Amino acid sequence: MKLLVTGGAGFIGSHVADRRLARGDRVVVLDDFNDFYDPRRKRANVQPHLRSRHYRLVEGDIRDRDLVFRLFAEERFDGVVHLAARAGVRPSLRQPVLYEEVNCVATLHLLEAAVSHGAPRFLFASSSSVYGTNSKLPFSEEDPIARPISPYATTKRAGELHVYATHHLHGLQAACLRFFTVYGPRQRPEMAIARFIRCLETDEPIPFFGDGGSRRDYTYIDDIVDGVEAALDADFSFEILNLGSSHPVTLTELVAELEEVTGKRARLDRDGDQPGDVPVTFASVEKAERLLGYRPRVPLREGLRRSVEWYRSQRA
Repeated sequence: MKLLVTGGAGFIGSHVADRRLARGDRVVVLDDFNDFYDPRRKRANVQPHLRSRHYRLVEGDIRDRDLVFRLFAEERFDGVVHLAARAGVRPSLRQPVLYEEVNCVATLHLLEAAVSHGAPRFLFASSSSVYGTNSKLPFSEEDPIARPISPYATTKRAGELHVYATHHLHGLQAACLRFFTVYGPRQRPEMAIARFIRCLETDEPIPFFGDGGSRRDYTYIDDIVDGVEAALDADFSFEILNLGSSHPVTLTELVAELEEVTGKRARLDRDGDQPGDVPVTFASVEKAERLLGYRPRVPLREGLRRSVEWYRSQRA
């Protein structure tokens, strides 16, 4: 398979590239190495891939329509894994227009290019944030989600709708994959688990928002990549699918687990609830199990152990 991975130098994208290169696929990565976090981290992610003759790195912005169309014309992809995005709820409150441009307008560039050049299978990375303050648990793909509570969530839901409209109008085979709090080696440094590990290992206080009762459905990176791979191979025309662990834990429980894994005692820097944050995420994965054979395999304790081991290996 000839595969385009947008955002392929980032956390999830580099793991997808790992897996597909190991299968013998040709992987083309489009990434702009922006400064949302230190670009050197993404450079390190792609360094092993550059040795493969099946790998091509294109440095560029998905907002550049001419570049996107030229790339599709040159490569004639069989599949697209669209992971590039402006991520995070809290930064989106400060830069809503940027989030709209990258997450919506640039997604339209990719969809138009796909339709114009062979209609490769198109996977769009969505987010559990689209469920907002949904009170029905667990979150099902059939739940109404008309009230997102952050610009980030709004752009991800809008992206899903653009993908569906393109499928409806042009027959593009596509899936929107709603990721639930992905963690593991190479995780973005501002995300909770990566940040908490760093704080514990350097004896800095952990930023602790609210009363510790908020719950997240933390999903290990290998399970997410399993779901992405299954969606590339599955036989369907359009689907929206949750990819999560289906075992949410509280913030207090997460810190306790990390204390056990690291053998260190946390110091907490307590603060109030943050605007845009949802109180709980909880994935129903029955649909993904039925259509993809998706079954998350890595329990939280094991995933945290691997994450801490990776962090320590980077500092050795």
